[in-house]
Amino acid sequence: MPKSTRAVIALGSNLGDRGEHIQSAASEIGELAGVKLHKLSKVVESFAVTPEGIDQTKPKYLNAVALVDTSLKAKELLAALQSVETSHGRVRIERWGSRTLDLDIITYGDSVKSGKELTLPHPRAYQRPFVLVPWAQVDPDAVLPGHGSVAELAAEMDGEVWFL
Repeated sequence: MPKSTRAVIALGSNLGDRGEHIQSAASEIGELAGVKLHKLSKVVESFAVTPEGIDQTKPKYLNAVALVDTSLKAKELLAALQSVETSHGRVRIERWGSRTLDLDIITYGDSVKSGKELTLPHPRAYQRPFVLVPWAQVDPDAVLPGHGSVAELAAEMDGEVWFL
């Protein structure tokens, strides 16, 4: 693989066979041209988050974090991940709505940028235990640009997710 960049990808699902969506998506990510799956976290479960906050009436999410090395540019990686989501029946109707599969690029190397299609690092990652806790599990020395140690951030919210 040509020069590669380490990226952190969050995987989530709260519809259908959630565990199957997470596991097969992780495999599919590792099979993408220009992407090598380095590590996959253990799966955690969490309550759904909506624009109004945590909603315990919606189906719970399963989440994981994948560390990948990629020769793809950030927008190319995003497009590849969106094709994986689509293959799992992802429909984009409601912002932060329930979904079969959600794949988010959390970090792409040390890139910091804000755009219409992609903001890096992910603008709400620092608030999300379902990202931070599994990320800290696979990379305890990770740093979230602009927010500090992932392990320290995760320690403050580890009771908000449950390892399966």
